[in-house]
Amino acid sequence: MANSSNPPLVFVVGGTGAQGIPVIRGLVLDGAYAVRFLTRDMTSKRSKELLTLPNVTAIEGTFANEDDLRNGFRGAQYAFINIDGFNAGEKTEMFWAMRSYELAVEEGIKFFVYGNLDFVYKKGGYDPKLRCGHYDGKGRVGEWILQQNKTAAHSSKMRAALFTTGPYIAMAVGAGTPMSPRVEDGIVTWRVPLGQGAVAHVSLDDCEYYVRWILDNQDRANGMDLEVAIDLISYDDLAAAFTQVTGHPARYIDTSLEEYWTTGPMGQGKVPAGYNSDPNDTATMTLRDNFTGFWNMWKHSGGNTGVIQRNARLLDEIHPGRAKTAAEWFRREEEKSARLGLPDLWTRVNNLRPVLKVAEDGRQGRL
Repeated sequence: MANSSNPPLVFVVGGTGAQGIPVIRGLVLDGAYAVRFLTRDMTSKRSKELLTLPNVTAIEGTFANEDDLRNGFRGAQYAFINIDGFNAGEKTEMFWAMRSYELAVEEGIKFFVYGNLDFVYKKGGYDPKLRCGHYDGKGRVGEWILQQNKTAAHSSKMRAALFTTGPYIAMAVGAGTPMSPRVEDGIVTWRVPLGQGAVAHVSLDDCEYYVRWILDNQDRANGMDLEVAIDLISYDDLAAAFTQVTGHPARYIDTSLEEYWTTGPMGQGKVPAGYNSDPNDTATMTLRDNFTGFWNMWKHSGGNTGVIQRNARLLDEIHPGRAKTAAEWFRREEEKSARLGLPDLWTRVNNLRPVLKVAEDGRQGRL
């Protein structure tokens, strides 16, 4: 446990993202850690909100610049790095994620936490229908980091862990996401190409706890790939949970990929999956190709026995108070909304607002 009288400094990349905000909150809330986060704009709404927290400072810059990364790492003891793949694109994200690890070693970081996603292409036996660039880019780097960590010369300088998440469950009631719902004739409706599969939905509030646990338990966490989720949630269960908690009708309608890419929430998906990617680069995936692989991944992950799985027993041990079902998450959201004077879930699905920073910034392409 860190010493709150002289809190060690954690350098955070991705701090203004949906995941980064609760991660930073969990680190500094009781004074155990201080945080320095990297932001392109210290005057942005999200940056200003973070800077109201105790022991939080910011530096302006970009993860795609060595000097900015060095300035962030310098003087810090720990790091949490979660690079925005929808900004960089798969190729660029991989380079800068690996470079950030190398620079962290150079600058004397003692423990490196990497914001990761499942390497679904590999987990699915390199089946091309499961190719999802924004997952595979992170997953490749995550495996590379753990391999470096096994080398004595590296591990003696800097230890590391992966924090592997999945789609935030808030995305299922938010705007600009692959699973944004619509209210049709008074019924909350998810029309997505999931079949009988399930999604490893993650609670953002629980991310606050998990990353704090990693840094508080470095001896155990070193070399760990902490793969988290509420559960592998089918959308029949998601709809039933929404109705159970809110009293409003909801349904899941399995949709073909052809229909999804005609009438779904992401349009026709002809633009690059990373908005700064080169559309003329043959390695650049379109939004449609990327999220076709995304939905195929979850279609083949039903019942926690498919391509993507989670160890619920380990997660219960690490975080006994975590949300364990969709209904439990919805219930907590209703309670939090009432406590904070925020819109309830029924109001939210009728007035969808962004969850992801890329959607809030208006950068997610649609054609």
